[in-house]
Amino acid sequence: MIKYNFYSSIAGIDEVGRGPLAGPVVACAVVIPNDMHCKFIKDSKLLTPSSRVKAYEYLTEHALSYGIGIVDEQTIDTINIRNATKRAMEQALSLLHYTVELVLIDGNMEIDTELPQKTIVDGDRLHPSISSASIIAKVYRDSIMERYALQYPEYGFAKHKGYGTKEHIKALLKYGPCPIHRKTFLNKIFAKQQKLYF
Repeated sequence: MIKYNFYSSIAGIDEVGRGPLAGPVVACAVVIPNDMHCKFIKDSKLLTPSSRVKAYEYLTEHALSYGIGIVDEQTIDTINIRNATKRAMEQALSLLHYTVELVLIDGNMEIDTELPQKTIVDGDRLHPSISSASIIAKVYRDSIMERYALQYPEYGFAKHKGYGTKEHIKALLKYGPCPIHRKTFLNKIFAKQQKLYF
């Protein structure tokens, strides 16, 4: 566990949704109290869905401030996923209503901010503020994809959240893409098979 005890306010940032074939990329920036203790605050990937929801509810109630940035699939296709992820993280940070002394970002990509920042590979496992951001971003994005599942039930978004599972690929081959699919991602996947055209 990485500690930065000499900072009184740290914003953790993490994103969810870089890899899926459909839906937005979502980032969260969050400031949590230094003395916050919750057994569910860990990398969101290590939590069960029900534990993630409990942690999300706890964090959104007890965080000092949090912001959520969302960049949709059309923008991802236009500016690419790296730039879209960066934009989502910057949006999330801009929505914080709290004085921040340091920004900790999961991964190795810095963002445009005048605040001091540090990128940490596997930061969602190493610092509670980034873990908290990963949880909020994950649950929030999952809720978006569950709503899309009602709109486009044939793709199974509620189950795979837009990732390229066998079930999802099979549905794509049968029905073709829907409006929330990332066309640039699908072009790469199906270029050799020439199954889909855009």
